[in-house]
Amino acid sequence: MIENRTPVERAVLVGAPERGLDLRIAAEHIEELERLTDTAGGKVVGTLQQRVDRPHPRFYIGEGKATELKEMVEATEADLVIFDEELSPAQGKNLEERVGVRVMDRPELILDIFATRARSREAKMQVELAQLQYLLPRLRRMWSHLSRIRGGIGLRGPGETQLETDRRLIGTRISELKAKLRQVALAREIQRKGRVGQFRAALVGYTNAGKSSLLRALSGADLFVEDRLFATLDSATREVDLGDGHSVLVTDTVGFIRKLPHHLVASFRSTLEEAREADVLLHVIDASHADWEEQRSVVLEVLADLDLEGREKILVFNKVDRLTHGEEEGLRDRIRALEPYSAVFVSALDVGSLDALKDALKARIRARLTRVRVSVPLTDGEVLSSLYRDGEVLDRTDLDEAVVVTVRLPEAPLARLRHREGVRVEALK
Repeated sequence: MIENRTPVERAVLVGAPERGLDLRIAAEHIEELERLTDTAGGKVVGTLQQRVDRPHPRFYIGEGKATELKEMVEATEADLVIFDEELSPAQGKNLEERVGVRVMDRPELILDIFATRARSREAKMQVELAQLQYLLPRLRRMWSHLSRIRGGIGLRGPGETQLETDRRLIGTRISELKAKLRQVALAREIQRKGRVGQFRAALVGYTNAGKSSLLRALSGADLFVEDRLFATLDSATREVDLGDGHSVLVTDTVGFIRKLPHHLVASFRSTLEEAREADVLLHVIDASHADWEEQRSVVLEVLADLDLEGREKILVFNKVDRLTHGEEEGLRDRIRALEPYSAVFVSALDVGSLDALKDALKARIRARLTRVRVSVPLTDGEVLSSLYRDGEVLDRTDLDEAVVVTVRLPEAPLARLRHREGVRVEALK
């Protein structure tokens, strides 16, 4: 039986970091671009780099380098060039005319990966919207490829059929998607209102830091996990039992990456609202990554774009199982400069190591609880059970006509108690 497989595209990668950027970090950027290309299904056959003072208006890189790029494309028989920087429509057009093959930039590559990874209806709409907004100013150049290209990196996913439409139809589709996503956002808001009173945490972090693995380990839920960039795009919320009568709703969010396309951030804003509504952000960091500090900075920049930079955070250094004891101790010393954030060290592969994170979450919950003494009539079993369900019971005394309970409670159930007939509430220090 003959299998129909999409041919693997051969790609030359181009990096054009600004002068002054550390050489090691510049090399890491190209390595990450290579991983993105692999995730998209391409094969890297060559790399080209040039440090620039500022982007060349015609080619981004210098004219001499553009000619060198053409020679490399011919020598490696590449059929695709991928830039690590965002290209203007004119730069993309000029480069394609010079090198003779399709040219795409990092934002387009990331959008393509999101297109192939989206599973839910919401994620597919978000990606399609971002693709169309990216496509619109580049429509003329993309049309020139439709006669000879069918599919391939950057031409897949929900936006594929839209490439054959004109600007008017694309504009109409963008408006439709925005309207549908507003409806989804309203539905999410209703869901969030139903969780009022429950302590919530959101996992944020660089892509492949292990957020989904961590949520699976915490909750025991069967979640998809893969050691690739952007393995999961759909947010998932699971209840996690912390012990001592406490629980927390933990939401996984889409991973961040340097130079994340701004259209994509805007499209996923409703999904990222889960982070906005969380009581605490769990900033997951790959402790084994050599450039974790730069990745941390990238995440903080995206959070700032979402007006979330001031939110309470817990730094969660994951994958410590990959470190030696000496490396872990050195890491602990390095993060002292990151105060006032607290930090915990865990491994999603070691359930026992998660106790530190659970303890940190319980401490946050207790800090938000009010210590009260509640007198409940013996006949009111509903209130009594709610105290155990919603709070942390510290002491209980059974009297002839009432049960007196010392308990720590969140504000919402405490407010309900104060209006309950026959129930007396006394605040304690």
